[in-house]
Amino acid sequence: MGTVENAIEATGLVKTFSSRSGEVRALDGVDISVPTGTVLGLLGPNGAGKTTTVRVLTTLLKPDAGSATVAGFDVLTQGDQVRRHLGLSGQNAAVDEYLTARENLVMVGRLYHMDKAQAKRRAAELLERFSLSDAADRPVKGFSGGMRRRLDLAGALVAQPPVIFLDEPTTGLDPRSRLQLWDVIADLVKDGTTLLLTTQYLEEADHLADKIAVVDTGKVIALGTANELKSQVGGERLELAVDTAEDLAIATRVLAELGTDAPEVDEKTRTVIAPVSGGAQTLIAAVRKLDAENVHLLDVGLRRPTLDDVFLSLTGQHAELEEEES
Repeated sequence: MGTVENAIEATGLVKTFSSRSGEVRALDGVDISVPTGTVLGLLGPNGAGKTTTVRVLTTLLKPDAGSATVAGFDVLTQGDQVRRHLGLSGQNAAVDEYLTARENLVMVGRLYHMDKAQAKRRAAELLERFSLSDAADRPVKGFSGGMRRRLDLAGALVAQPPVIFLDEPTTGLDPRSRLQLWDVIADLVKDGTTLLLTTQYLEEADHLADKIAVVDTGKVIALGTANELKSQVGGERLELAVDTAEDLAIATRVLAELGTDAPEVDEKTRTVIAPVSGGAQTLIAAVRKLDAENVHLLDVGLRRPTLDDVFLSLTGQHAELEEEES
């Protein structure tokens, strides 16, 4: 296969499902383009269409309309070639619990037409990479959820495919295993692998993705780098907490003078948040003014917009509360 400019490309994908309440349009004209050797993070609230998009692109579902290619092959007419060039780790670990971890990976290698010795070598490499060597010859039915997840991810990498789809890959992993997987993903991309990643962890998308697509109601409603999306929300926020109600009144007045819009005030926690421009200089000016008026500051800080701010602004929901569509 020659290198293609966009390892994943989709135009106008539509998929409708029937339900008791009528037809549900899971995909409503999804357009996606992922340049070779990059990571696209797919974010969206419950039922947005992320998993449906992955299933269409990996030939597990046929779209009602639209077109898509993976590694240069058409998902509708060249399904066999598409499957030979991709790895997939879904939301649920697809492992045989009656086989050992090593046997699972060797089996995957054999399905990809590796000879037995090659499949065993690759299995050993991945067991080491995912810290499963000590459990390599134990039946998977005795594995914890996190261990099964790591084994499933290893299975997606056995054939070293040029395109990998990871559907919420770190759900159920402990922080150490999650960071370990991030390192694996970084190494893959460094070697030219293309990834499409759906995740409910915004820091994961922020850390790994070259670009982020926000999906809602079956459409891509925003696309850009993390910084580009954050800039859409607005500028920095100056946040402070004070000791007394009298301090709160003075702090509100000062931030109203320095901010670019009216500050938000929480009387219960005695905090004030104001959108500002000027960064650290504005922070210094605020502290000086408050000090001159003898305001007792409990906490003060300058905060840039986060991906959660972006998510809330675009979808009306906090990402931490989402659950992937079934």
